[in-house]
Amino acid sequence: MPRLARQLWVALTSLTLVAGGCAPRQPFYFFEDGDLSHYVGSIQKLEYPDSDQPPLDEAAGTVEPLTLSNPNFDNVWELSLEEAIRTSLENGKVLRNLGGRFASFGGPRPQTGEPPVSLLTSPVQTPTVYDPAIIETDPFRGVESALALFDAQLSSSLTWERQNRPQNIDVSGGRIFPRWLEGDQGNWTTGIQKRTATGATWGFSNSTIYDNNNSPIRESVPDPTPTDPTRKKVVVPSTWTTNYDFTFNQPLLQGAGVTYNRIAGPDFFDNLYGRPNFRGVLLARINADISLADFEAGVRNLVSDTEQSYWELYFAYRNLEARKAGRDSALEAWRKVHALYVEQSRGGEADKEAQAREQYFFFRSEVEQALTDVYRCENRLRYMMGISASDGRLIRPSDEPTTARISFDWQQSLVEALSRSAELRKQKWVIKQRELELVAAKNLLLPRLDMVGRWRFLGMGQDLINQNYNPYEATNTVDPLRGSDAYSTLFSGQFQEWQAGAQFLMPLGFRRELATVRHHQLQLARERVRLQDEELEASHALVEAVRNVDTNFALAQTNFNRRVAAERQVEAVQAAYEANTVTFDQLLDAQRRRAEAESSYYRSLVDYSRSISQLHYRKGSLLEYNGVFLAEGPWPGKAYFDAHRRARQRDASLYLDYRHSRPGVFSRGAISQNFAELGADAPAVQLPARDPATKPEPVPAQLPVTPAPRATPPASELLPTPAA
Repeated sequence: MPRLARQLWVALTSLTLVAGGCAPRQPFYFFEDGDLSHYVGSIQKLEYPDSDQPPLDEAAGTVEPLTLSNPNFDNVWELSLEEAIRTSLENGKVLRNLGGRFASFGGPRPQTGEPPVSLLTSPVQTPTVYDPAIIETDPFRGVESALALFDAQLSSSLTWERQNRPQNIDVSGGRIFPRWLEGDQGNWTTGIQKRTATGATWGFSNSTIYDNNNSPIRESVPDPTPTDPTRKKVVVPSTWTTNYDFTFNQPLLQGAGVTYNRIAGPDFFDNLYGRPNFRGVLLARINADISLADFEAGVRNLVSDTEQSYWELYFAYRNLEARKAGRDSALEAWRKVHALYVEQSRGGEADKEAQAREQYFFFRSEVEQALTDVYRCENRLRYMMGISASDGRLIRPSDEPTTARISFDWQQSLVEALSRSAELRKQKWVIKQRELELVAAKNLLLPRLDMVGRWRFLGMGQDLINQNYNPYEATNTVDPLRGSDAYSTLFSGQFQEWQAGAQFLMPLGFRRELATVRHHQLQLARERVRLQDEELEASHALVEAVRNVDTNFALAQTNFNRRVAAERQVEAVQAAYEANTVTFDQLLDAQRRRAEAESSYYRSLVDYSRSISQLHYRKGSLLEYNGVFLAEGPWPGKAYFDAHRRARQRDASLYLDYRHSRPGVFSRGAISQNFAELGADAPAVQLPARDPATKPEPVPAQLPVTPAPRATPPASELLPTPAA
């Protein structure tokens, strides 16, 4: 029987495993009701923030963009370069850039095939107009934060304490100390402390104490009750004590001096790790100057990208016109050959008709691509201007690129590049910052020797203050406390205390201090080497910019001659083809080369204008070249009033030479935004034309100016039929 039971148990277990399979199963609970509303099946969810931030009108109001299938627009916006830059700056709270393959710092040409998404990919790296103010108001590294370390600090505390405790005292001791101590005690402390630029700390404080208890050893006074003939003394349970303290602490070695405290600040040690954390006024000021250099570079890059986008849009229009001219000539040739092909006449052979048709569709695709480039370049310019991507208008540049040959003096340009570059000026501020930090680090090699002192006035009485002047008289053996008040005793000057001393602290070995000095020496050496290489890089970049100006002007002259020659070639080949002296493919090839020559001429002309802009970029005069100057906005009226009062006070004061305690000059003042003041003015110079005897077709230094591009044609003109 047991064996049969075991067999049945094994069979039942096997059947259960087969039925259940290998999947995990939840346990069974008797009191489960099936309500799992409290169960949360995920830790994090994609949620939308509760922020009342409406979308930008220019972004939300964007209309359908211009495309090949939707080329319709309401009107043409004739836009000048000055207006484009002004609009960019007005809408430039975020200093945008084209990003992608195009680099503002000397990129060859702006991109046109990809949208500018640098702000979406790295918004923190894009400068804004708020950055200098944010650095200025930084609660840890800002100028005001550094100055706040020297502000006077007012502190006050008020405490009240109730005493009610038994004490282990025998009968004999009970005459002096009560077995049951009962009383009240109040303490009110108020003080003000001020740090000075020399590292000293001055303080003034008051402490008032009220003490009321049943101690039998407290001062007693005669009983004022006249019915008692013995006039027994009774204990006065309460007294008032007040004192005023004048304290100072002056470092003599480490931490002493105006220079050190303005570099490191009073609290230069990190509270967490005890490491030096220099954040004085001078370093905070340098951080503000560095942020201004970054802001200037951001504005400069915004202006540069806007100008580059403007000229790229100009070239897109010119390229479209050149492709349209090639398409129209190819269409005219196709129509003639197609008519002869229909009539089966000479010159209308099938191969010639197919060749003419292929030429037309080639130029038609070129026109379609050029029109798309116009839309794309126009969108890039809109982005740099901070306006809607599409608003029913089509922007068309109204300015023409310069055709005058511009000559710059090399030495003056080099001096400007090395003195006016925002990047080099920023690096020089970093070097000055490291120099000041090294000065502060060397101060840590001194031992800590502080001179301390305190002077205290004290007063005690039965009351805190009353209308009768009755100070506590210690010489009065009868009742010195009766009717006295603490402030009368204080003003009497009987009780004064003072303390003077010195505190000394010196680590044996100065291991951390020496490492700190070495650390800042290495940082200073690194920043100086960086500046040298940046100056070398700036000179190389300036050389390339000068070379591009000269090269692009020469290419503009050459391509203009090529354009004239291509036009004459088309006329000559057309006449020869009509006289049956050349083949049809030669005519088509001449038409294609004319379109290429037209596009190449405007490409080199636009590149010449862009290279002039890039040369000003390298020289540091791009903002002035475009009439842009940086200045601080207006302050509140109260700020000007306070500044004027402070100026009058300084004018009426006497000059004192602080000698060694006065910090050295670390700034040379505001930079000049007008390079004519520096003696580095390099105006545009129109060079004389080449000698006609050396060239069969001389080209003047002033290239011919072509008429402004026409508006974009409608779609019907872009898709003509081959029929006559």
